[in-house]
Amino acid sequence: MFSFVRQLFKGKDLRNKVLIVAALLIVTRLFASIPIPGADQEKLRLFFAQNQFLGLVNLFSGGALSNFSIAMLGVGPYITATIILQLLTMVFPSIKTMYYEEGEQGRQKFNQYARLMTAALAAIQGFSFLSYLKTQGVVVSLSPFDLVVNIFLITAGSMFLMWLGELITEQKIGEGVSLIIFSGIIAGLPTSLRTNILTFDPSQIPSYVIFIALALVTIVGVVLINDAERKIPVNYAKRVRGMKMYGGANTYLPIRVNQAGVIPIIFAISILLFPGMIAQVLALTKNPAVLRFAVQTQALLNNQAVYGISYFVLVFIFTYFYTMITFEPNEISKNLQKQGGFIPGIRPGHNTASYLSQVLNRITFPGAIFLGVIAVLPLIVQAITGVASLRLGGTSLLIVVSVALDTIRQIRAQLLMREYDTF
Repeated sequence: MFSFVRQLFKGKDLRNKVLIVAALLIVTRLFASIPIPGADQEKLRLFFAQNQFLGLVNLFSGGALSNFSIAMLGVGPYITATIILQLLTMVFPSIKTMYYEEGEQGRQKFNQYARLMTAALAAIQGFSFLSYLKTQGVVVSLSPFDLVVNIFLITAGSMFLMWLGELITEQKIGEGVSLIIFSGIIAGLPTSLRTNILTFDPSQIPSYVIFIALALVTIVGVVLINDAERKIPVNYAKRVRGMKMYGGANTYLPIRVNQAGVIPIIFAISILLFPGMIAQVLALTKNPAVLRFAVQTQALLNNQAVYGISYFVLVFIFTYFYTMITFEPNEISKNLQKQGGFIPGIRPGHNTASYLSQVLNRITFPGAIFLGVIAVLPLIVQAITGVASLRLGGTSLLIVVSVALDTIRQIRAQLLMREYDTF
């Protein structure tokens, strides 16, 4: 561990990147503590303590939502916009061509569309949250001008966090959005520990022991699943060009069991926000039929069984979906064929793509099941133990461990590149 830290700060370039990322994460935490006017802080605290789903959303914003901060939406709108655009790649061939085949220019255009959609979604979500909190008596009645100003501030906060996330990603020692969520969870640990200490009940010691045991199992499971991979052998044919011979090497193509990482969890939570927000907006209408529909939708979302099943299914689906986006068998098959590579016993082209798809589907299944179980495990633990303060532990551990492993993996890759550069 100490050797890793010493190597990390030994090189000037990598040290500067780490310091830049740390500084940007500190800025996100400072930004999350700047409140906007119009909320009763005591009512706000009690409201979030009693609302489980918004408590989960508040966790990912690092407490910014419960602080009624400028950054109250966190990076949620950006994640939602990215999900929508990636879903559209499966519907519109032009968007798929832009994302996969136009190279860096296409990716930049795709990201620009995501930014524009982020601004629109942040404004809509900001209005929905303000309207919902107003109906709960948490936010005072705002004039039209104050409402517009608050929506503008909330939208600007989401755009600012999105920009900081892109700056962090550019340092290539971690994914910016994931690290912002990671820092928010870590920032909430002191408050969570203090709450558990103040509300500690000796009769609940068995419940805490169960939680600690499940936390250790979760950490071990996340590490094993994240590191597990299937190595597919790849051979490269020998080619003679002029007086030189190329190829002839034997290597392997790694396919990870959890190719999607922690992204499916984030995707699922972002999607779960939509029905609740729509119901919150519809609840403001005076039409009896629409109002009844909004009330029934909110009651359905507050049902623990419905919420847990929806959460599990969305995580499972998004694990497959994101894996297919990040690991496209047809594109990999084309690239292997162009480079003279082939899988022993498998014909290049369509047969290779079909083989990769079959392998990917088989090994993604246990990874998707694992992520889904870990996502809903806190709800099961809460139902068994009755300790409400432990309900978010599993999801938090999953994200923290996954992001930490991914960041360490990227840092080790840069350290290895630096060692090669010294020769």
